[in-house]
Amino acid sequence: MSANSGPGWKKYPKHRITTKPAGVRVQIKFKGEVIADTRNAIQLEETHVGHVVAPVVYYIPRKDVKMERLVRTSHETSCPFKGQASYYSLKDGPENAVWTYEQPYDEMLAIKELLAFYPDKVDTIVAETK
Repeated sequence: MSANSGPGWKKYPKHRITTKPAGVRVQIKFKGEVIADTRNAIQLEETHVGHVVAPVVYYIPRKDVKMERLVRTSHETSCPFKGQASYYSLKDGPENAVWTYEQPYDEMLAIKELLAFYPDKVDTIVAETK
């Protein structure tokens, strides 16, 4: 393990997080406006002892997000596998609707500085193969 390894990996060796290029177009809308649109999303899947922990999460490059529609908040959380998460709210919308790992643990560098949206805080997150 590296010097910046997540402590969860040693404590829960049967926990798995996989990341890969999503290979689809991901579009996120809020109040009818496209907030994010990318073909460069990273798909993250998380399982523990073969059981899905959370639905697939798409992490989106900032260049493909309307950053001017987001407001940084002081909210933070910590994940023993990914690291410290920072949050953004949608302007004129829900608080802490978006999270990011700006300095993730070494195992999760694939999602560094990418943005993920809570599905229940936006209108839609659509992944299409076309």
